[in-house]
Amino acid sequence: METNHLLKKKLKYLSTLNELDARHYVALWAMELGWGGVSRVHESTGMAMDTIRKGIREVNNQSTSPLKTQGRIRKVGVGRKKIISKDPEIKKRIDDILEESTAGDPMSALRWTNKSTYAVADELSMGGKKISEDTVRRIIKKEGYSLQANIKSKESGNSKERDSQFRYINTQVKQFSKSGNPIISVDTKKKEQIGNFKNQGQRWHKKGEAEIVNIYDFKNLSKGKAIPYGIYELLKNNGFVNVGMSHDTAEFAVESIREWWKCIGKKNYPNASALLICADGGGSNASRSRLWKYHLQELAKETKLQIIVCHYPPGTSKWNKIEHRMFSFISMNWKGKPLLTYEMIISLIRNTTTKTGLSISAKIDRKIYKLKEKLSKNEFEKINLQRHEINPQWNYTIS
Repeated sequence: METNHLLKKKLKYLSTLNELDARHYVALWAMELGWGGVSRVHESTGMAMDTIRKGIREVNNQSTSPLKTQGRIRKVGVGRKKIISKDPEIKKRIDDILEESTAGDPMSALRWTNKSTYAVADELSMGGKKISEDTVRRIIKKEGYSLQANIKSKESGNSKERDSQFRYINTQVKQFSKSGNPIISVDTKKKEQIGNFKNQGQRWHKKGEAEIVNIYDFKNLSKGKAIPYGIYELLKNNGFVNVGMSHDTAEFAVESIREWWKCIGKKNYPNASALLICADGGGSNASRSRLWKYHLQELAKETKLQIIVCHYPPGTSKWNKIEHRMFSFISMNWKGKPLLTYEMIISLIRNTTTKTGLSISAKIDRKIYKLKEKLSKNEFEKINLQRHEINPQWNYTIS
């Protein structure tokens, strides 16, 4: 089996060849692979199977007699244009169709869709775009998709509910985008020990000058723990991290959102009337947490905002936008760097940027948050909570 590295080299070399040489190159490639080689080369290169077979016939004929090429060799780019070149709307329509049914680990380039290429082609045809399923397959494969088997989840929630929840979140985000109200993705990043401890990853150093850290990660050697709670603005590509020092509680989670609103949100959205929060189903912002809802009620009263919460289904936290649009870049920025002080953590977070213009603010939260806080049934019933018709366990509005 060819490695990705070798395949990339072959494709790069193929792009330098003229039409005739390219046809013969893929023909030899397919012949070398043996049974099924034509279809495998077709999948790797996107070159039509008839073209590969024609190349094989020409190469075989060449072995018995000098190859005579009739006509001229066409210039690169000459010939029938690809459908996405003639109609760029096709690619956008495919992206829209797949957007609601996409899974996979968003931290990597690999994504998968549970819609077949036949189903996508049918949807396009109903919208007036005639396209074959083979062409659809080539386009979505080029975009980094592949077909995968089901993924089991240890937690509850059937696949039908998960699919409908992803579609519902997608719909809510689109509606909010048009209204100009803020959309935030929230979560708690992995807790970090403060001190001279090893941090995963590597950094460039002069030979023999690597930083020396503690052999053991004992808590008694720690200066404290950092609990980064993040808020990521989907529309503006901005982030905010509230670094706590005590406990990751529901009160801490809502206080982090409050600080974001005071420092950034109110300025970015002066006319906002509502706030959409996309959150995981567990942790300090758990879908079942009464305290999370209680503190959100307090925030709604203070800000006069209608707060809509959509939780990701159990076992799908990696789909949360904050994970791969903000937290992943923070981790890359401080990889291999011992987190010696809280001030260093704040500095590393603030200095995290991306080519797409990500900007992150951060502050230290020195407040002590109590564990095992209780909320009575009467207090909970006073919350102005309205559950949505679709997946009410995950979607609700607090006014």
